[in-house]
Amino acid sequence: MERTAPPAHAVGHEVDAIMMPMPVIDTHAHLFSPDEKKYPPRPNPSRPPAGAGTLEHVRREMNANGVDRICAVQVSGFYGFDNRFICNASKAHPDWIAGICTLDPNDPHSPGLLEQYVRDYGIRGLRSVPGRGPDGRQLAHPGVRALWKTALDNGITVNLQIGYRHAVEADRLLGEFPDLPVALDHTLRMQADGPVAETLAALRILGRRGNCHTKMSFIANGPRGCQDGYPCRSFHKVVMEVVDIFGPERCAWGAHFPLEKYSPALTYAQALKIYREELPLSAEARAAILGGTAAKLYFPPR
Repeated sequence: MERTAPPAHAVGHEVDAIMMPMPVIDTHAHLFSPDEKKYPPRPNPSRPPAGAGTLEHVRREMNANGVDRICAVQVSGFYGFDNRFICNASKAHPDWIAGICTLDPNDPHSPGLLEQYVRDYGIRGLRSVPGRGPDGRQLAHPGVRALWKTALDNGITVNLQIGYRHAVEADRLLGEFPDLPVALDHTLRMQADGPVAETLAALRILGRRGNCHTKMSFIANGPRGCQDGYPCRSFHKVVMEVVDIFGPERCAWGAHFPLEKYSPALTYAQALKIYREELPLSAEARAAILGGTAAKLYFPPR
């Protein structure tokens, strides 16, 4: 019987990519300041466990696991649209932090704020959320388009925080902004206990757009994520399907730090080791997913 060759990025475990030196970039870390007087949280904030999510905490994890840089994503569930902490952290540590701010598309001042954040604080990405319209949350919203245009004009990447139901709107916007790099946060919120088939179908639509990338930060998300424990083999097939859709050159690993809050089934080291060792990826694919793609999106030569 004739055998179909696997994709070029999929190989057996005989390829020991962990021995290859490669830059590692975590594209999805949420940071929290212990100084709540200087950086007050929103009402009823979604808190991490005590001591988790600080700058000191993430540096410990990075140093222990050979992670070179991170994308620090604004925690709207804790700070709302107040980006002061992420801006200050980005300005203080431009060598290893790429700050990703979140702005309200219904606020007419948001495009001006985004331009200011890029200019004054070195912000390198916008976490884009749907706007509020008469029919509910809408991605096809004038405020969203204004922010995307500002992101394009300032040479930064858009991180799109949506689920599969917004895929048609997202596809339209991706077509309107073909030169704007866009990354799907958590791969359209993929979760083991969620609508996996529907999400994969939406990803196949969006993956046809060459400017669309995805963050591989979902393998243990949600209350039922990685129920079989490390290395989450029950979800490897889905992970590899996502890599097949986008190609490794448009996939970027993220741990979803602090894992104590967002992916408690894994440690930081385990979340990284899955991509370093466990998934059947070629050395070239590992290098792209673990750092190469993210370097192009968030740490380009300046």
